Amino acid sequence: MIFEKSIIETMKKRQSVRNFDIKNIEDSHVERIKDYISNEDNLVGPFGSKGRIEFIQVTNNVSDKGIKLGTYGFIKNPQAYLAGLAENSKYSLVEFAYTFQKLVLWLTELEIGTCWMGGTFNRNSFEQEIQLAEGEFIPCITPIGYPNQKQRVFDKALRYVVKADNKKPWDKLFYDSTFEVPLIKENAGLFELPIEMVRLGPSASNKQPWRLLLTQDKRVCHFYIEHTPNYSSKLGYDMQLLDMGIAMCQFELACKELDIKGGWSVDKPDLLLPNEQTGYIASWETL
Repeated sequence: MIFEKSIIETMKKRQSVRNFDIKNIEDSHVERIKDYISNEDNLVGPFGSKGRIEFIQVTNNVSDKGIKLGTYGFIKNPQAYLAGLAENSKYSLVEFAYTFQKLVLWLTELEIGTCWMGGTFNRNSFEQEIQLAEGEFIPCITPIGYPNQKQRVFDKALRYVVKADNKKPWDKLFYDSTFEVPLIKENAGLFELPIEMVRLGPSASNKQPWRLLLTQDKRVCHFYIEHTPNYSSKLGYDMQLLDMGIAMCQFELACKELDIKGGWSVDKPDLLLPNEQTGYIASWETL
């Protein structure tokens, strides 16, 4: 296991960091990050798809190659970027986000700040920095560095503006046996905490598109996506699929910590869906 602390506690405390200290990332941390992203085992999703992650050191947002890396919004003093590369297909995106979120949580454990960015950066500038293989594109990046503790008030205010802490309640996200019955915590059994970790996870524009349905026997948890119409259509890929990979990562890591044994499958159940925006992604079944 790559984590040394409680992953559930790390998931609870992790927040996006947009304002970084001017201190360079320590050489020992840089080495550990490079080792992590060069280990193929860390880059393989639950169904076998493998993405790629590149480390880019920057000074005043300029890379060692002299390329100005553009981000839009409130990102201050990033010391480096981690850029993700994957194929633009449904499960490649889901699985890539699963592995990227695991990296984000590992960095959180090291007290290195991160901020998922899917649409608010200049892809062209990053594509100049990285040699893309055929069929690859950059679905997301994260700036990294040590959080600027003196600017916590600024970050807190920004979180309020973007409604980052306004998480939907259980009865809007999770279901019991059918989509007509909201799931309450008391009926979630062993899955109460893993499902809560999904609820607390980050998502693009805090849309929280995940919809989980727990079967009557409480052994299988089906993961669905409820798309926000036209969201990210101008970007040329379905950004909300990344949110589903994040949700799966949060859920599985919580299950592992709680010793709930199980695994993922893609076996679409015959269920009446609540609307045309909702689609099936995957299922977790206890062993």
